[in-house]
Amino acid sequence: MKFDRSGWVDPRRKPVNQQELQAALAGHDAFLRGIKGGIRASFKFRDLSQMDLSHRDLREADLSGARLFGARLSGAKLTGANLYAADLRLAHLDRAEMSRCDMRGACLRGAILTGAAMIEADLRDGTMLHRRRSGDLEQPGFDTQNVPTELTLATMRETNLTRARVSNAFVVQTDLTDSILRGARFNNANLTNADLTGADLEGADFSSANLSGARLPGAVLTNAKLVRANFANAVLVGAILDPEAVASGIFAGAVLPAAPVGGGTGIADALREHETWVMSGGKSGRRAEFANLAMPGVDLTGARLSAAVFHCATLNDSRIADANLVIADFSLADLRNADLAKSDLRGANLERATLTGADLSESLLGPVQIEGGGPHQFRTNMRRARLAMARLRGADLRMANLSGALLMQADLTGAVLSGADLSGADMRGANLAGADLTDADLSGALLDGG
Repeated sequence: MKFDRSGWVDPRRKPVNQQELQAALAGHDAFLRGIKGGIRASFKFRDLSQMDLSHRDLREADLSGARLFGARLSGAKLTGANLYAADLRLAHLDRAEMSRCDMRGACLRGAILTGAAMIEADLRDGTMLHRRRSGDLEQPGFDTQNVPTELTLATMRETNLTRARVSNAFVVQTDLTDSILRGARFNNANLTNADLTGADLEGADFSSANLSGARLPGAVLTNAKLVRANFANAVLVGAILDPEAVASGIFAGAVLPAAPVGGGTGIADALREHETWVMSGGKSGRRAEFANLAMPGVDLTGARLSAAVFHCATLNDSRIADANLVIADFSLADLRNADLAKSDLRGANLERATLTGADLSESLLGPVQIEGGGPHQFRTNMRRARLAMARLRGADLRMANLSGALLMQADLTGAVLSGADLSGADMRGANLAGADLTDADLSGALLDGG
């Protein structure tokens, strides 16, 4: 180990052996339980690369400056831990509890954080620190340098970053699919080519952030702060946007939903071609393709559109009641306040669709068996669909996949949910009077009083 005249040491990290690790974890466990003699685990500037710390309780542990390259921390409890300037490249942190962690200046390049809870985590840039002989970290008195947190190429699918502080961070090509970023602060962050498909960005701060080339199909951007944000070539089809933000021109240069060619006439032509396609078994006519189109308020009442494609379509306030929509594709579509009452949606794909306030009363959303398709039944896919305040009175949802769906304050009076998959669904405030939940999977679901 080398020292210079100022007393700063070479930042090389001493590896932690298994015996030392076990002793530190035992002392930390006693510390967390308030047992006399317990001591908070400190791995400050130590090397824990490739170590298996899965499901370990490391709450409030000091891992500042530690090297955790490729470490396995799946399901670990790290709430309140100090990970300042830690090296977490290629680390496995899936399902880890990391709320309120200090991760300023940390490097998580290529790390896996799928399903991690990072509520109110601090991922802002950190100040370059040095280590003295005593092991303490100190800021040099000259040329202070800020080091941004690095999340490039990280996998953060379904990660909860509610109110996290990610200002100035590098989030380039990061996979944030289906993540929750409500109220998070990404001001001045670089999110170039990041994937935010289906993410909840309600009230997030993206002031002066770079979102060029980012993918945001089905993402919720309502009430977000977007001043001076760069959306060049960002994909926003199917995204939920504030009309005021669209009118401001902030999305100039982004890929937005297009109007149907020919307007209403083009839609009517597509309906006729589709019916010919269905009746001929696909031998003539043409399948209706409305993917990525802006069709707010469209009237498709009674339309026969089985197997039609509405992927990422904007259909808010539309009228599609009494329609035949068997195995139609509405994935990532905007169906806010749409009227789908009494429609046949058996086997349809509504995965990650936004149906907030929609009317699906007496609609058919159970399985369907396709003629010539053998014994296989197609289940209606409503995985992670947003159905808050939706009306589903008397709807048939037998065997429907509603895993991870948002059903807060939805009206499910008299609905048939037998055999449905409601695992991880949020059903708080929902009206379930008279609903049939026989054999429904409610594992991990959020219910009033439970």
